[in-house]
Amino acid sequence: MTPSLLPVTCLADILPIYRQTPISLLLEYQNCGRPFDSYVMAKLLVGMCMDNRKVLRIPDNFAYILRAGGANLRRAEFKVSFAISIGGVRALALIAHDQCGMVGLTARREVFIQGLVAHAGWTAENAARHFDERAPEFEIANAGEFVCTEAQRLRQDYPKLVIAPLFYRVDEGKLYQLQECG
Repeated sequence: MTPSLLPVTCLADILPIYRQTPISLLLEYQNCGRPFDSYVMAKLLVGMCMDNRKVLRIPDNFAYILRAGGANLRRAEFKVSFAISIGGVRALALIAHDQCGMVGLTARREVFIQGLVAHAGWTAENAARHFDERAPEFEIANAGEFVCTEAQRLRQDYPKLVIAPLFYRVDEGKLYQLQECG
């Protein structure tokens, strides 16, 4: 079931679980125009898609940012652990977005193969094998559902962390909270 998008236009819109956390600050900076505070150390880890159209409005030193297709942090757990253990963050924002290239990835198999052949010098055979072996690990059916599932998965590994699945609308440049199902 697709999670509901919950808009944030003011502090009162932020879900109680995120209030007085770095998640709240992220939402306030991005959506509400909160003036930037000064940070010496990161307060937040952001896991977001590698898509170049997503721009966060946050102050310097506020967050570590991990970018991976579809905000898929599988295989990035050591980096998450580093941000928590050494970096001292206590909150993680997982940000999915609309128009995500990882949604329906297999439909673009031929374009992917042709792109590697034309721009990376791969053979068509190697590009096809690469796609066929790796695409299933990265393809997602629904960006919002995936990021909620990813949040649930990471909560099992990091039970003390506040983990928020969020959704970015590219045309608006705004973040939405996701009302998780189940």
